[in-house]
Amino acid sequence: MNSLRVRLLLLLVAMLALAAAVMGAIAYRTVLAETEALFDYQLRQMALSLRDQGEIAPEQAGALADGQLDFVVQIWTADGRNIYASRLHTALPSRAYLGLAYVSVAGETWRTFSVATRDRVIQVAQPLQIRRRLAAGAALRSVRPLLFVAPVLALAIWWLALIALRPLRTVARDVQQRSEQSLQPLPTRGLPDEVSPLVEALNGLLQRLSRSFDNQRAFVADAAHELRSPLTALKLQLQLLRRAPDDAARLTAIDALSGGIDRAARLVEQMLTLARSEPGAPGLAMAPLDLSETVRLAVADTVPFAISRKVEFELHADAPVPLTGDGAALGSLARNLADNAVRHAPIGSRVELRVFSDAGVPVLQIDDAGPGIPATERERVFDRFYRRSNESEASGTGLGLAIVRSVAAAHGASVTLGESKPGGLRATVRFNAQEAVARRSASAG
Repeated sequence: MNSLRVRLLLLLVAMLALAAAVMGAIAYRTVLAETEALFDYQLRQMALSLRDQGEIAPEQAGALADGQLDFVVQIWTADGRNIYASRLHTALPSRAYLGLAYVSVAGETWRTFSVATRDRVIQVAQPLQIRRRLAAGAALRSVRPLLFVAPVLALAIWWLALIALRPLRTVARDVQQRSEQSLQPLPTRGLPDEVSPLVEALNGLLQRLSRSFDNQRAFVADAAHELRSPLTALKLQLQLLRRAPDDAARLTAIDALSGGIDRAARLVEQMLTLARSEPGAPGLAMAPLDLSETVRLAVADTVPFAISRKVEFELHADAPVPLTGDGAALGSLARNLADNAVRHAPIGSRVELRVFSDAGVPVLQIDDAGPGIPATERERVFDRFYRRSNESEASGTGLGLAIVRSVAAAHGASVTLGESKPGGLRATVRFNAQEAVARRSASAG
């Protein structure tokens, strides 16, 4: 039973049936009690009316002897002699109890009312079975209208359920009629308070999807633009290799072609790394690790490049710094920061890396002695394929800091750029393990 309308109808009809049953039971018991009280009142009035007259007239005696009358009147003298009975009966009460009473005779119960005068006792009796049957009939007649009203109310509930759920059908129809390219928000005007949160959540999802698609389209466009130059350079270098007049020129062309292939391979590798590190992308495996050891292994991959530029690495990561994160992604973050620092550091300078815990918060800090980045550009350098005006395409891919920020965001960390003591750039990554776990759980959900 997946229909919300059917569920709502069944629940309401069940509640209606329960309410009708309760109301019917209450009405039945109430009418039954009122009918019993009315019959008791009739017994009393009949007995009192006979008490106040001297004798029973023949015409009145004939009326009391009518077989259709449920009441039986008996009169005794003061010494207990029965002097009158309104009609014959197989088993009449043989004694009178003053007031109202139940009297059982030969297995049959009577409801009696007796009153005494100076010289006689008058009793009016009614069989309890007849009395209960009449009372039950009156009670059932009072409940019977509910049997006719219940189906009408069920139809009314069905109609009201259709009206109440119409906004949901409108939203569903609007979503079904949209194409996969249509990510405009759904209209929220006039929606009930119960439906508005659902539509607002859908609009939030559509907005995030639109932003994600825009980012993907921009990434593909930027990647196509960035790949065009190295591929064109590779074609030119291949042509130079083919036209080389001698072995020396051929070796030079091969070296240039090899360098171009390395740059193109690094660009593709960086783009894949960035795609894998985007928030919400699958593949990140969170696990407890030591940030110091992760950075030490990542920096080892950059040492050959640092040696080629005569840049000295100084790593301060003696104490373990526990963190929950993806080791490969964090290694990529540290490697890109180290590569960026070496790439922009002057030849013969030093790059310092520190991994420490600040009041329980893991921190990674890298200082170089390069030209630094002006404060006005420190936010833009995190954009994909962004290069400063004084950088050439050969100096990098323009993706290193974008990867750093993406990995940091996936781990709930912040990345800030400032000035280092040597006068270059200081990059600081401050982690928050609880926030990282929360974000990762939300992304997985």
